Amino acid sequence: MTDSAAAPPQAATWADDDAFVAECLACLRLRLQPGIGPRTVRRIFDRYDSAVAALADARSFGPQGLCPDDAAAALARGLTSRAAETELAAAAAKGLTPLPYFHPAYPARLRELPDPPAMLYVVGDVTLLSGPCVAMVGARQCSRYGFGAAFDIAAGLAGAGVTVVSGLAYGIDRQAHLGGLAGPGRSVAILGTGLDLVYPDANLDVWRELAAGGAVVSEFAPGTPPRAANFPVRNRIIAGMSLGVMVVEAAERSGSLITARLALEQGREVFALPGPVNLPTFAGCHALLSQGARLVQTADDIVSALARELAPFVGAPRPAPPARAPRRVTPPVAASQAAPPDRPGRPVRAGRPAKVAKPAAPLLAAAQPKRAANTSSPEPSAAASSRPSAAAQALAPLEAAALAALADGHKRHIDALAAELAVAAKDLSSTLVLLEIKGLVRKWPGMYYSGEAQG
Repeated sequence: MTDSAAAPPQAATWADDDAFVAECLACLRLRLQPGIGPRTVRRIFDRYDSAVAALADARSFGPQGLCPDDAAAALARGLTSRAAETELAAAAAKGLTPLPYFHPAYPARLRELPDPPAMLYVVGDVTLLSGPCVAMVGARQCSRYGFGAAFDIAAGLAGAGVTVVSGLAYGIDRQAHLGGLAGPGRSVAILGTGLDLVYPDANLDVWRELAAGGAVVSEFAPGTPPRAANFPVRNRIIAGMSLGVMVVEAAERSGSLITARLALEQGREVFALPGPVNLPTFAGCHALLSQGARLVQTADDIVSALARELAPFVGAPRPAPPARAPRRVTPPVAASQAAPPDRPGRPVRAGRPAKVAKPAAPLLAAAQPKRAANTSSPEPSAAASSRPSAAAQALAPLEAAALAALADGHKRHIDALAAELAVAAKDLSSTLVLLEIKGLVRKWPGMYYSGEAQG
């Protein structure tokens, strides 16, 4: 719903920032240390202001009851230092952006988890991770009904400025990403592999679109193959980054239900699409609905349910992303022989690590350009009237400006209105959603808006 508050620094790459590299290495050393898992890392990070500060005090971890004494002693001796340096060098060679736990661009919602990742790797727009996100998950082998619904609901969410998060699996996940990329909210994929692998290979085209116009994220090191155990781990991030989880189509025993359960444990909303009762791939959705999940038919159902959670994002700047290398595309070129737990097909390796310590070839292209404004507008059936009310008197500045622009008796396309108000379409989209929720504007087909008094 908001654009980045600041562009990534261009003068230097992250590998030239010694303090940033030291923080990344400290996070990796903790993650790689045997005897220390994500929950222990969270306990440690709760006591310190940075991973570097935590490691400097590693010998006290045992007496503080933070981790076993032998793990603390190993950390103090630096036994995982070489492995951490090797992993970070591989990420640099691939042009991946590391995002350590204490960096301001690290998603704040992930810090709420009992087992947050110590560090993430990102390709694409890092700022999307901290914006308003809704997860969409579902069956790989889905029905035509679920296939179409996933795209339509995702496109509706993205049109409202909400980022669609999914797992880049086949079927529902694929449609969720494509629908999300169709709107200003865009889409983020969370992988169960290293970022230099595209899995399943049938989604290589979607991976490229996400790298160019959204984001691809993983906590796994470059080169990590698609092991079956990785995907439940991945699912906690999908749920954790999101304000809610939408299950589009899922059988009774499904990985999508694991994501829904994680969302409930994390205090997130769970939504489900009802389907034909004779399709077993909707049995999981019906079970969720019987347990209290919110029934969803359109994206508006989700936006309305999350109105309170979405409100803080309107006009709020996102944290600046960490520095990254100048962008140059290195398309995926070779296939991996890793075992495929997700579905038949092989992952595609996005280049091979070079033996260099500096970023050399980032994987992503420039972000999607904004759509051209559409100034043609059909005449409404009646003139809009301005209705002073308690809601109207408490409007934010952009809400008031948008409402005033819509009080002239004409339907206005969102792009034309954004150009007139000199704001980003993403900001305006979320503002219009809130005005619609307040009953002050009406949304028409084709992304046209008018005052609510329009007939």
